[in-house]
Amino acid sequence: MREKVWKQNESEAEKTETAASHWANRVRHDGLLVDKIAYSIGRVRSKCAVVTVFVSAVLLLACALMAWTPAPQTVIAFADESASSGLNFVLNNGRTERRYLPETMAGGIAAFDFDGDGRLDLFFANGAEMPGLVKTNPTYWDRLFHNDGHGRFTDVTQKSGLAGAGYSIGAAAGDFDNDGKVDLVVVGVNGSRLYRNMGGGRFEDVTASAGIRENQFAVAAAWFDYDRDGLLDLLVVHYLQWAPEANPLCHDPSGRLTVYCNPKEFKPTANSLYHNLGGGRFEDVSKKSGIVAVEGKGMGVAIADYDRDGYQDVFITNDTLPNFLFHNQRNGTFAEAAFDAGVALPDDGNAISGMGTDFRDYNNDGLPDIVFTALQGQTFPLFQNTGKGQFVQPSQVSRLGPLTSSLSGWGVALADLNNDGWKDLFTANSHVTDNIEMFSGDRYKLPNAVFVNRGDGTFGDVSSGSDSGFQAPRAHRGLVVADFDGDGRLDAAVSVLGERPQFLRNVTAGAGNWLDVKLIGTRNNRDGIGAEIRIGRQSNAMTGSMGYASSTVAPVHFGLGTQMIVPEMDIVWPNGLTQHLTNVTANQVLTVREPAGR
Repeated sequence: MREKVWKQNESEAEKTETAASHWANRVRHDGLLVDKIAYSIGRVRSKCAVVTVFVSAVLLLACALMAWTPAPQTVIAFADESASSGLNFVLNNGRTERRYLPETMAGGIAAFDFDGDGRLDLFFANGAEMPGLVKTNPTYWDRLFHNDGHGRFTDVTQKSGLAGAGYSIGAAAGDFDNDGKVDLVVVGVNGSRLYRNMGGGRFEDVTASAGIRENQFAVAAAWFDYDRDGLLDLLVVHYLQWAPEANPLCHDPSGRLTVYCNPKEFKPTANSLYHNLGGGRFEDVSKKSGIVAVEGKGMGVAIADYDRDGYQDVFITNDTLPNFLFHNQRNGTFAEAAFDAGVALPDDGNAISGMGTDFRDYNNDGLPDIVFTALQGQTFPLFQNTGKGQFVQPSQVSRLGPLTSSLSGWGVALADLNNDGWKDLFTANSHVTDNIEMFSGDRYKLPNAVFVNRGDGTFGDVSSGSDSGFQAPRAHRGLVVADFDGDGRLDAAVSVLGERPQFLRNVTAGAGNWLDVKLIGTRNNRDGIGAEIRIGRQSNAMTGSMGYASSTVAPVHFGLGTQMIVPEMDIVWPNGLTQHLTNVTANQVLTVREPAGR
């Protein structure tokens, strides 16, 4: 892998939010126009120059933009290299015959470079003994693994100080103090902990001194700069009101078998938001920000600026309740807008078991879309962003409805897995109830699944292109997707209840060219979380939240197909500054530093 630092002169960067907004509107409108013209001429791309139709200025623009959109490919393949990966711990969820609710929910993962060597390492949240919620022995330790750069990992937990305490569920990585070393928050059933990266492979628990006070059942977290002050703020997603002594004994319909209780047995709760004050201190702004105005049963969280107003918004899936979409009001407050935007419920109007989620542009129209996993029979809903703060659900048209109706899923990622310029879908699958097959036709352990983006608004199941290890049914939970071996193809790590993690190397033959963009913020947060990068009709965001209870802080990935040079690329930083780059070579990790000054 080659790495290059792009030194961009301040004079080459746009200095106003107006410019960024104008660019976004232009691409959105032109993109819609291009779609219509492309359809009318049979989706012609490279043959635009010889199309014998009336050529107007608009058609010339359409041809130029279509040339930036690689032709989709239909092949994706993964090889299960778990046995040789060095990821040699077993996810211990503390399972009991009593079936306490948290037992089925462990398994969050964080992928981030903790030691700054340019290689993505892996952290796994682990369970605790039930019902005491205590890590009574090393089998319950949270785990940190160092990557050698070739997809081989070494357990460095004991030295790191990240063995943890209590029953951990999820993790989120982010450099909250902008010192260039990525920090970590670990959330769980009986408390959440903030760890500052001290360098040298060591972390320090700074929860108390930072002002983070969490005692609720938390599942996930996300770092984002909601007020654009250059400091990462922290959102913690809470599941429901639960305590071991209050866990009822629940049974299957016959009353013979003990099962994990339906979340409807428990009361909902609100989420938390902590504002970063700088100096390692946070203020709990959950109430004054409006986050606590609604209560839910949160499972997954994803961040994106869905209405293109320059401020980051928050989507949270809820279990058996309507989802939340917190619209950033740009004054330190949020308004819950899921019903208004059309993402609170699927089209049939029924609340489902929302699980993991991702919030990215799947159809290359420049707008972030939403997908999330759910249980068998509920499908994995897809919400397409139509602009002006509205979404529609094309799950049947996209084919995801029928393709996922027999699946239950947890982790999920929208990512270009074959580097053809279109984001595909990876889901980590399993049912919630471990004995479901004893009283239902549903299956508990399931294989992972990969759905290729065909570039025409539809997806196809190409899971069979991967090896037998990939296709083996397991109790999958958390998922991260990133390039762990530096070959430009996105690999995957998946947690498995009661087993070692799966490490899935991307071995897709004939994958296209690629570009990874590593951001270094100067006035914005250090890793540029919240920035959006645009290449032709593609857009992708720097975000740390992913799937179910998981997080990835990695370079922003683009598949380029046959394209060897990116003629133009725009980076819109979280504070609205637009940085323009030209003639960027493919197949490299490009480091881009935010221009100094304003």
